[in-house]
Amino acid sequence: MADMDLDFPIQREAPFREWSPCIHYAQFQRMATGSLPQRRLYDFELLYVYQGEAATTMYGNRYRIEAGQLIFLPSGVYHQNEVVSHPDARFLGIHFDFFDELDIQTEADMIVNEAVLDTDKFAHEAVSSAFPPLSSRVIYTPPLPCVQMMERIVEEFTLRPAGYELACKGLMLDVLVQLLRTHPSQALTETSPHDAKLIELMSQIEKTPAKDWSNKVIAEHLMLSPDHTAKLFKRFAGMPPSEFVQSVRHREARRLLRESDISIEAVGEGVGYPDIHYFSRIFRRLEGITATDYRKLSRIL
Repeated sequence: MADMDLDFPIQREAPFREWSPCIHYAQFQRMATGSLPQRRLYDFELLYVYQGEAATTMYGNRYRIEAGQLIFLPSGVYHQNEVVSHPDARFLGIHFDFFDELDIQTEADMIVNEAVLDTDKFAHEAVSSAFPPLSSRVIYTPPLPCVQMMERIVEEFTLRPAGYELACKGLMLDVLVQLLRTHPSQALTETSPHDAKLIELMSQIEKTPAKDWSNKVIAEHLMLSPDHTAKLFKRFAGMPPSEFVQSVRHREARRLLRESDISIEAVGEGVGYPDIHYFSRIFRRLEGITATDYRKLSRIL
């Protein structure tokens, strides 16, 4: 095993069919402004910033991570995370390994205790000749479908329905492919002067899904024509504005159904569907079951 004090991830070239990612931890969390202790991991972590701003010191550099970006934290690399924004920041964190090679029971199995260091436990990063390794970059701006898959991983890992391990493996493979495809040169050629406004607008939609977010209203926010707005939005988010709004509302509806006792009518109205019949049809079409059954099932699991 290589000396991990060198601060380099251990890599293992392997064909894609050998990749079998295992999820050790997946959760949403808020952290207050300030720095966390320096640490390193036995596994890998994707830390996505939902709201606010963070920074990570790693490889001797300090990297700032804005909302809509994630940082890839490799196995065995010293790093220190910090919340820069006030009063806090909201994150989505996923700990995983590429080859289902770690037996993780508690948080202590993921974070290195330097007093009882186990050098044989550091996970390997999967690499392939088709892409540069994920560790060759630090900061990523994942496309919306990738973010939605990470959210699904958190939901599967939290509820743990039958077969959730397989679901998490499949979703994580897709997430890894999405990140590997976001090559720096491609990202540079596809940037737009409107991207910052789009990020801000999407954040507003996330915070207030019940508002009127018609294509016309979204175009007015960007001060562009509806057709041009739809084109820019789809390039940036991977889906049309209306589909993005629907996905945000559906995600919030699922959260309210799981975490609150308010009526189905109130859930629909709270996410932008005041017509209970329309909300019920939309929810069943997207989820495959009724909102009532979804609430019952989430509480059984």
